[in-house]
Amino acid sequence: MTTPVASHRKTRQHPKALKAMTLALAGAAGATAFDGTGQAAPHPTPAQVKGRVDALYQEAEVATQHYNGAREEAGAARAELARLQDEAVRRTQKLNAAKAELGTMAGRQYRSGGVDPTVRLMMSADPQRYLDGATVLERAGSHQANAVAGYARRLGSVRQVRDRARTTAERLERSEAALKRQRVTIVRKLDAAEALLDRLTDEQRRQMSPGAGPAAAPEDPARSGAQAPSSRAARAVSFAYAALGKPYVWGATGPSAFDCSGLTQAAWKSGGVSLPRTTYTQIGSGPRIDRSELAPGDLVFFYSGISHVGLYIGDGKMIHAPHPGAPVRIAPVDEMPFAAATRPA
Repeated sequence: MTTPVASHRKTRQHPKALKAMTLALAGAAGATAFDGTGQAAPHPTPAQVKGRVDALYQEAEVATQHYNGAREEAGAARAELARLQDEAVRRTQKLNAAKAELGTMAGRQYRSGGVDPTVRLMMSADPQRYLDGATVLERAGSHQANAVAGYARRLGSVRQVRDRARTTAERLERSEAALKRQRVTIVRKLDAAEALLDRLTDEQRRQMSPGAGPAAAPEDPARSGAQAPSSRAARAVSFAYAALGKPYVWGATGPSAFDCSGLTQAAWKSGGVSLPRTTYTQIGSGPRIDRSELAPGDLVFFYSGISHVGLYIGDGKMIHAPHPGAPVRIAPVDEMPFAAATRPA
């Protein structure tokens, strides 16, 4: 039988044991607060969920723009690498032809009684020795000197092209690594947003985002209160109207789906103007426009990091691709923190 411990006696606790117990209690309290089972941390309201979901969507859009930029950079690097590889092949063929000419020259000289030191040096296993001591050309005849100089030039050009190709391949590798990182970030942010939304009822989701349903009914751009400043801007606006209702898909540039900068890029392309791919490069595609001077077709940018863009259509409204689950729609410019506006030229 175990003897009870007297109530007035204090049981000694090892400091490490006390620390472990404190951490365990803190962890339990944190877990309770996180899963909403504790009285101190009730389930978040739809408004609180909306705030966090909006933040996650905005963070995902920042990553999306970086993803778009990395994909554009990777595409350019891939095309440049292919061009350099083709050029290296062509220049190597010319180098081999020049080397064959020197070989023929050396053969003739050998049959006639000896090989010129210049040619012998060029035919050696280390032609760089010739490049480092090019003064030997002065000891060669005119035709021979031209042949040797031609070989030297081609050797140098092949090396330059191969160096550029190696640098481009390294740039491509960095761009592809950035693509992977941004893709992981985007998916993680969107999954987190969806997990929060799954905690709401359908009615709560509708209350949280009343504009998440069908896109606003199309209007006739010709009847809007403001006129586009050019025929190209008018065509961009018409394109945006035709895109209403199409889904948001990050990284998409149409024709069946768009992200925000993909929509504005495609709209202005229909007007004959080529815009860069990302929000942070599109903002430099024309002169800045004061908010009071906005006209249909202008690009309107949002957030301090210039992570969202829409196409202004007049009357304080824009057409934009908001985020996953929300199709291309008409929305007030005041819907998000306004940052700047640009008129593509």
